[in-house]
Amino acid sequence: MSDIIKVATRDSYARALCELGNEKKNMYVLDADLAGATKTGVFQKAFPERFVDCGIAEQNMMSIAAGLAACDNLVFASSFAMFAAGRAFEQVRNSICYPKLNVKIGATHAGISVGEDGASHQCCEDIAIMRTLPNMVIINPADDTEAFLATKAAAAFDGPTYLRFGRLAVPVIFGSDYKFEIGKGVVLEDGSDVTIIATGLMVCRALEAAELLKNEGISARVVNMATIKPLDVQIVLESAAKTGAIVTAEEHSIIGGLGSAVAEAVCEAGAGVPVVRVGVEDTFGKSGPAVALLDYYKLNAAGIAEKAKKAISLK
Repeated sequence: MSDIIKVATRDSYARALCELGNEKKNMYVLDADLAGATKTGVFQKAFPERFVDCGIAEQNMMSIAAGLAACDNLVFASSFAMFAAGRAFEQVRNSICYPKLNVKIGATHAGISVGEDGASHQCCEDIAIMRTLPNMVIINPADDTEAFLATKAAAAFDGPTYLRFGRLAVPVIFGSDYKFEIGKGVVLEDGSDVTIIATGLMVCRALEAAELLKNEGISARVVNMATIKPLDVQIVLESAAKTGAIVTAEEHSIIGGLGSAVAEAVCEAGAGVPVVRVGVEDTFGKSGPAVALLDYYKLNAAGIAEKAKKAISLK
C-alpha cells in the first residue's frame, strides 16, 4: 500500500485557486487568519493584491465577500468548516445566499479527521447546516483530482457554493481523464446485492468495503456522490431499483447530511428500499490521531461492510 499516492484535498484546493487566479483577473481570495492551514497562503503569495486576510472575524469575512461579489467579482472565502458554516451562518444566509451572490466558501478541516484539534474544531454538522439554505450548492470531493476539478467547476458556476475539504491526506482515486460535473454521481463499482453511496474521504473506504464484501460473496455497487446538493436523485433511484438496499457513508453526522438526503429521495419516490447510514452517530468528536478516530467511529471499510450486511437483511 506504500505506493498509493495520498494528498489532502485542501492542497488540491490551493492548486486550483492559483490556476484560477491566472485565468480570472476579477477573482479574490479571502481568509480568516488561517491561510497556512487552509492553504490559501499559496494564492496569497502568487496574487497578493487579490488576497485579503480578514483576521479572526469570519462573519466580517463573509460580508466582505458578499460586497466584492456584488461588484461582479468572483470570490473564494476560506476558513475551517466549523467557522465558515457555524460562526458565519447568518452572514452566509442573509448576505450571500439570499441575494444569490457568486461567493465560493472553501471550508477546510471538516469532519472527525481534524484529529487532535478535538470536538470544538471537528465540524460534523456543516453539510446539514448548508443544506437548509436556498441557492446553496454543496460539494464534498473524494480525492485530489476531484477536489481540483470541483474547485474549477465551482468557479464556473454562478452562485453560492460550499466546498468541503479535509486536513487528512487521502488516496488519489481518479486519474487525469476523470470528468467532474456538479450534480452528477458516478458509479465506481457495479454490483447487485447492495449499493454504497459515499462522499468525501469515505469513498476510498467504500471501495475497500466492497472488496471485503466480495470476499463474502456479496456484490456491492459503489457510487461516489461528490455533490450533495443538488443530489443526483436519478442515480440514487437507479441504484435502489438495481440492488434493493442502500448504505450511505459520510464523515459527517448521520443527521442532515448525505444519508438524510438519500433517504428523503428514496422515500419521496416511494422506492421502498432500506437505507442504512454510516457516519457520526449524534455525538461529538474526541481528540486523537485522525485515522484512529475514523476507526473509533467506525468510519472505515469494516464499518461500512457491517452496515451493508444489515441493509441486505432488511430487504
